[in-house]
Amino acid sequence: MFDRVISELGPWTWMVLGFVLLVMEIIAPGIFMLWIGIAALIIAAISLLIWDAAIWTWQVQVLAFLALSLLSAYVGKRWVSRRHDPTDQPLLNRRGAQLVGRMATLAEPIRDGRGRIKLGDTLWRVSGPDLPAGTQVRVTGAADTDLELTVERV
Repeated sequence: MFDRVISELGPWTWMVLGFVLLVMEIIAPGIFMLWIGIAALIIAAISLLIWDAAIWTWQVQVLAFLALSLLSAYVGKRWVSRRHDPTDQPLLNRRGAQLVGRMATLAEPIRDGRGRIKLGDTLWRVSGPDLPAGTQVRVTGAADTDLELTVERV
């Protein structure tokens, strides 16, 4: 059945598949279907040129498509990863890391390694050595997972 469908539709089978994959990429973007869709369109272009060749059976077409899909996904990944420009604000979405080095006064004492400081209008949980409220501390680190800062006495 598969052989009959491909022989009846000819190169259009690969064009339809390529465009379906590109539409899937538009509906659910992730850059992965793009490369497979491009591979299908390349196989369609090759099929237009050599459709009547005896060697261009559906098995060869599928193998060429699989190989070209892997190759285009690899090349696409390399191309996309190379295009990432370094940002001028590397800590933009890492609020805790932005606070490292700042000085603050303990709003609540640190007991059993836990306390609170006030920076701006926000109370931050901190960990560090036991210290009384009102002590000047410096933020030395930030845990990204639980928004807790590490402090030391100044």
